[in-house]
Amino acid sequence: MDVLQLMDEWGPEKVVCVSDRRTGMKGVLVIDNTARGMGKGGTRMSPGVTVAEIARLARVMTWKWAGVDLFFGGAKAGIVFDPSSPGKEAALRAFARKLSNEVPREYVLGLDMGLTERDAAIVQDELSDRGAMMGAPAQLGGLPYDELGVTGFGVAEVADELVALRGKRVAIQGFGAVGAAAARRFAELGAVVVAVSSVHGALVDPNGLDVARLLDLRASSGDLAIKEYGPVQALGAELRASCDVLVPAAMQDVIDADLAGELDTTLVVEGANLPTSVAAQEVLAARGITVVPDFIANAGGVVAAAFGMDARYSPFPVNPATVLDAVSVKLRANAVQIIAEARDRGTTTHVAARELAQERVLAAMKLRGRVA
Repeated sequence: MDVLQLMDEWGPEKVVCVSDRRTGMKGVLVIDNTARGMGKGGTRMSPGVTVAEIARLARVMTWKWAGVDLFFGGAKAGIVFDPSSPGKEAALRAFARKLSNEVPREYVLGLDMGLTERDAAIVQDELSDRGAMMGAPAQLGGLPYDELGVTGFGVAEVADELVALRGKRVAIQGFGAVGAAAARRFAELGAVVVAVSSVHGALVDPNGLDVARLLDLRASSGDLAIKEYGPVQALGAELRASCDVLVPAAMQDVIDADLAGELDTTLVVEGANLPTSVAAQEVLAARGITVVPDFIANAGGVVAAAFGMDARYSPFPVNPATVLDAVSVKLRANAVQIIAEARDRGTTTHVAARELAQERVLAAMKLRGRVA
């Protein structure tokens, strides 16, 4: 592909591709827009990573930081490698070394698909810099996002703000770090989780699933928890389950216009990045189904990352309770604001959220003299 074709009036400002012959690692860093601050975004590892995918996600980070009105810029990184490979650590170290010109001066790595808190510790060790990657274990002074479940926690807080969850039925696509943390918080807030899924299939029970049991199974068996829990249905059943709140918390591009016409819900809270197509968003709006966009609903991670960035060289650890309180307050207020903006602008919530974020980024670009 021609990388230059990725560039528009917003970015990317820099695309860096790296490789390592010894490990077979290939990787890419995309710094999208730094008008509101240095590049900050997650780093994912997968055999299928592409430059276009990482550029697309870097743009999401630009809007996400601006959408929650925190002062960092959009960026994302990806490593073309199998995270289950025994060579993972060597590939990760090679990736960090190859980007030592950019990290951490221009970009700070973060956790995303395929990487864990231990991986963050490995990167910090390789670069001899505690500030090179966020999400390290608490024993190293880091703020362990996955352990706290900040993104899933925020998704549930948003839903509770909009529909008052006690007694409401919730369906969740995905039972990874985001989906599991969301299920835990939904249960704490009194909701009934009627469906969840993993790569091994879907569980659907109109009377409610045993979330505590599912979480215990996930702790011991990972994605296989779905199969160990009970009878499994085909993937997609969780999206079509009758519910009050639907949370797509797996991969991008899972709800198209046709599926949007079938959903039996009143509220969609996007836990994953880019789970609905533009056409699907229009169908859902026409049907009166409220959608909280990804970069508003799943921004708990960026709120936590902001705390982590602020404290990355401090000897004093961040109080997790402070972070969770901030995630709740920030995301609840943002969700209400975006729904009101969509109503006032006569647009979908995605368009309203993106326009608001763009206005903030453009104002910063003008002040810096980057545009006329």
